[in-house]
Amino acid sequence: MSARALWVVAPGEVALRDTPLPERGPEDVLVRMLASGISRGTERLVLHHRVPVNQHAVMRAPLQEGDFAGPVKYGYCAVGMVEAGRLAGQRVFALAPHQARFVAPIGLCAVLPDALPTARAVLGANMETALNIVWDARPLAGERALVVGAGVVGLLTAFLLAQIPGLEVVVTDRDLSRAAIAEAMGARFAAPDAVPGERELIIHASASEAGLCLALDRAGFEGRIIEASWFGATRPALPLGENFHQKRLALISTQVGSVAPAMRGRRSHAERMALALRLLCDARLDALLEAPVAFDDLPARYAALLDQPALCPVISYGEPL
Repeated sequence: MSARALWVVAPGEVALRDTPLPERGPEDVLVRMLASGISRGTERLVLHHRVPVNQHAVMRAPLQEGDFAGPVKYGYCAVGMVEAGRLAGQRVFALAPHQARFVAPIGLCAVLPDALPTARAVLGANMETALNIVWDARPLAGERALVVGAGVVGLLTAFLLAQIPGLEVVVTDRDLSRAAIAEAMGARFAAPDAVPGERELIIHASASEAGLCLALDRAGFEGRIIEASWFGATRPALPLGENFHQKRLALISTQVGSVAPAMRGRRSHAERMALALRLLCDARLDALLEAPVAFDDLPARYAALLDQPALCPVISYGEPL
């Protein structure tokens, strides 16, 4: 049995290929894909072979085939219907590539809440990342927070922070069209040159040198800057000789591969994902989704989808979403 899957076959080039499916074991499920989401930042690095060699093992997705030198089948925002196995008849989220059908261990599949629409569920990995960022940030009621970068992860993080009583959340981005979406998430929007200072908590999610420099500039005394971007092989230059030491700033990395220390030992990866899916049961988050693109059209449109200023492109697999 085989299924068509999207493969990066050369730098900047993709194709749909028939891919053999492994035999399903007793702890595996066969899933028919309903929708998948594109994680633009990470998938752009994979498409153009910009994943650093020393990060190949760390970056490997659970159901990836091939390696980052190519050809490679990559992705981690999949929603499907289980056709065979213990979860038969249930919709699940899995960290799986763009593929019409796939076989996965049952432990890698999270059952969707009934109230969560299929299309919105493709945000599962992004919401899990945002949740881990908030756990790493340890926000306090009454703090002045700033989110730099109004991409999907930045906006989901702002959405979570805005639900904390008394927390003031400002979102900034060079794309001023993101203002309405940020405000729908419960935050205030400011252009980069109008961002207020003295922020006690800053989430940096722009993956740009300018964004991180802005975060350092707007932090207040002993402010915490949570670095949520992934720069790949890029080495940003930072002004660490200015206010960084005098203000006693903390620059803290966050990464979703490990449960944040604040909750480690209290919540498993599976419990974190289950919570992320429940948090997606809010219709306001549909504002983060782009119009569906048919799977058959994906090779012709993939590079453009990664380069345009979109939020989360949704891939459909022939069934209504």
